[in-house]
Amino acid sequence: MSIWEKLAGAATGMVRGGPIGAFLGGNQEQDGQAEDQVAFTVGVIVLGAKMAKADGVVTEDEVNAFKEVFKIPAGEMKNVAQIFNLAKKDVTGYEVYAEQLASMLKGNRALLQDVLEGLFHIAKADKVLHPREVEFLGQVAMRFGIPETEFSYIKVRHEIVTKRNPYDVLGVNASISSDELRSHYRRLVLENHPDKLMARGVPKEFVAIATEKVSAINEAYGQIAKERGI
Repeated sequence: MSIWEKLAGAATGMVRGGPIGAFLGGNQEQDGQAEDQVAFTVGVIVLGAKMAKADGVVTEDEVNAFKEVFKIPAGEMKNVAQIFNLAKKDVTGYEVYAEQLASMLKGNRALLQDVLEGLFHIAKADKVLHPREVEFLGQVAMRFGIPETEFSYIKVRHEIVTKRNPYDVLGVNASISSDELRSHYRRLVLENHPDKLMARGVPKEFVAIATEKVSAINEAYGQIAKERGI
């Protein structure tokens, strides 16, 4: 069964008002990874829709970015739209979904970071990272158990600026030695490789998030390496 067939069942539960945990818990045939995939998918749909509404209006760019992240097959758009349209009516209630997602994925902190990366991707789609969207994302990060410092590093990678501080993108201090920097860079690339994401429960439809993240990491390291001559 594909992620989209699983999502169809989730959409039905959502329309009936059931929280994420209810309709995931009801499927006893799913293995751990499949459950993670559905939780990840539904979590990003609901939180993405509510975040898009955070600045008061859901733009076409944000909807298109949402489709880009999900790589939604044409035949499955109805199932996804059913959840998205219900969730985007207002911002209220996002805290419950964030907390439920964090609870279900407890112990899989990397996967929660992947969700946050996907939300940032949608938020910046209209070329404006609105303060209310940043505030929304910060609240979600807090409920995910992501420290404020780590959140700031993730935010930097997605800011709409012409020049970002490469050290902030990599999440390190400028005083780091070149050897330590090289090791840190290699670890980041390894941890965020698309194959690694899928191994920890992220469906293949979300590789765009990993590709974008690794690109930013490579660009930042390349800039520092050039400056240091390493």
